[in-house]
Amino acid sequence: MAAGESGRGNGPAFGGDALVETIVHGDCLAEMAGLSPGSIDMVFADPPYNLQLEGELRRPNHSPVAGVEEAWDRFADFATYDAFSRAWLGAARRLLKDDGTLWVIGTYHNIFRLGAIVQDLGFWILNDVVWRKTNPMPNFRGRRFANAHETLIWCARGRDSRYRFNYDALKALNEGLQMRSDWLLPVCGGPERLKRAGRKAHPTQKPAALLHRVIVSATAPGEVILDPFFGTGTTGAVAKRLGRGFIGIERDEGYVALARERLAATPRGSSPDLAITPTRRAEPRVPFGVLVERGLLQPGELLFDQAGRHAAKVRPDGSLVADGVTGSIHRVAAHLQHLPACNGWTYWHFERQGRLAPIDLLRQKVRAELH
Repeated sequence: MAAGESGRGNGPAFGGDALVETIVHGDCLAEMAGLSPGSIDMVFADPPYNLQLEGELRRPNHSPVAGVEEAWDRFADFATYDAFSRAWLGAARRLLKDDGTLWVIGTYHNIFRLGAIVQDLGFWILNDVVWRKTNPMPNFRGRRFANAHETLIWCARGRDSRYRFNYDALKALNEGLQMRSDWLLPVCGGPERLKRAGRKAHPTQKPAALLHRVIVSATAPGEVILDPFFGTGTTGAVAKRLGRGFIGIERDEGYVALARERLAATPRGSSPDLAITPTRRAEPRVPFGVLVERGLLQPGELLFDQAGRHAAKVRPDGSLVADGVTGSIHRVAAHLQHLPACNGWTYWHFERQGRLAPIDLLRQKVRAELH
């Protein structure tokens, strides 16, 4: 399906090499009803926040603040908003694959209501992520704290879903440290902020960096992301650069036109450049004994801890013996340190040319051959 084609009827065709790149002008509930159940890998939703603004907001110098004034953010009452939220979230769950995930972003105005609804519908919340803004709008009236963050809820389709989480890729993105659930990122501004007649084209345009982190964390190249509140197309632009497919639904014709123009100018990522650090759980299991079978380690060879304080002898069946104890690389390492458990792959080292190297290097060599 090419950009601009409708995703209704029998739903998007995901076979072959062509990625789904679809922008649909229409109501999200009507358009989602026409998509095939279990056809979407991830839903990212930036729904109306129901800000409940009262009166015009001005800075101390009396200049007006460009806030969210559009009709799409106005609801008669909480019950109306909740009914709308329950409807689109229910549709999203119907469209997700069994191992798919949902991301939804909001502020204190709506995120707690959305959190209760996703749980009522059977989603399983995995994390709430705080997007802490480096440059938030100040509180001009001085009657409350400055609203310096928004909250994202990340959910699996159900409690037992085998969802994707690219843990090691996120760790690499964070310079080798485990990615936390508080993300410090600037709001959308500068050349990235789309303008129309000199003003913000969309009052709540999200930064591409935020979508990059979300998409890398929970999808793989070739998978399809649905954004039922597409706006000016940030989700689609980042998905296209990262080699993911997308379906964007937007009811505002002006936003649709901007999104189409934006997506036409966005380069599509090429397959060789889209690889990320693989999650170790997804890599082939290599028992320690395989290293002995392949001759990478010899029976009778000694292994050492990094400091050279402990040594263990390799046996032909892939077990180790040290200090009168025989067992796996993990059990013997734990015994020598008087610990309940230990990762033998990182504890034990082999010697070559007078230097010690972790046996995990040999495991990676075998895994590379398997790939």
